[in-house]
Amino acid sequence: MFITVLERSLSLAQHHIGTLLKTGWAYILVLVALNFVIGASMMPESGFTTVSYMTEPVAAPDEGALRALAAIANLIVGFGIGIAYVRRILIDARDFPVFFGRRTVRVIINQVVLSLIGALSLVPLVIVSLLLAAMTAGFGLLLLFLAPFIALMVVQKFSVVLPAAAVDDPLTLKESWRATAGLGWPMAFSALVMSLLAGFLVFVWGFLLSVSDGLMPANELWQQIRSAIFPMGTMLILVWIFASLHATFYGLIRERFAAKLGLRAEDYSKAEEQRTVARDRARKALAGAQRMKRR
Repeated sequence: MFITVLERSLSLAQHHIGTLLKTGWAYILVLVALNFVIGASMMPESGFTTVSYMTEPVAAPDEGALRALAAIANLIVGFGIGIAYVRRILIDARDFPVFFGRRTVRVIINQVVLSLIGALSLVPLVIVSLLLAAMTAGFGLLLLFLAPFIALMVVQKFSVVLPAAAVDDPLTLKESWRATAGLGWPMAFSALVMSLLAGFLVFVWGFLLSVSDGLMPANELWQQIRSAIFPMGTMLILVWIFASLHATFYGLIRERFAAKLGLRAEDYSKAEEQRTVARDRARKALAGAQRMKRR
């Protein structure tokens, strides 16, 4: 099952790179502008010594606070990209290019709750591991090593509330836990692999920007642009990877619900064909009405 979940997640991400750019282009511009302004205000006279203002050493408390606020702003915009991306994939929604409302707030609150669940589930695991280590060092140390992965599994079983909130599905944490029965470990392994992939892509993105000085003219403007597009690209990579992962999780549990209702793959195909026919008829009707108005 792990291979199935991971393969579907990777396939979904691979085939929807264009969807990410189409649904998130306005948010991407916001990210670039936001990071450009902040980076320009934090740029030292001698220029950046690293890729971006986000990776510069913190020289003063004020800089650290501003950088933390910038990270929060990037995350909020990133949630906007993720919601638009998931909605286009799952329900073919075509929302306004930039949207922030109750739906966005629900997704952010769910993410905060999931982070708290992960932290709180890690605490008892660490305590138990230390107690066991005092009696049986080998088993206790093994459990201590596995504790983060177990906490990751717990979080992933609850994580389906994120794409559900994005498509206005009132799925609760309890329902998410029940719906993912038997999928916990495959979801956790998939999340781990996708996290490693995201980290690798962010590293490659930073490396490419770091060697760009040899290709681009060494001036202050390019340093500011490079500083702005590094956090933008990082956020885009994270959204692309994890939104695709959680959209896959959501699709899996909805397939289970459909199976319980007796729906088959043929039913999905038939419903999709009917949907396509209805769209074509609506387009023809609209085109006919426009021609009548011209006359």
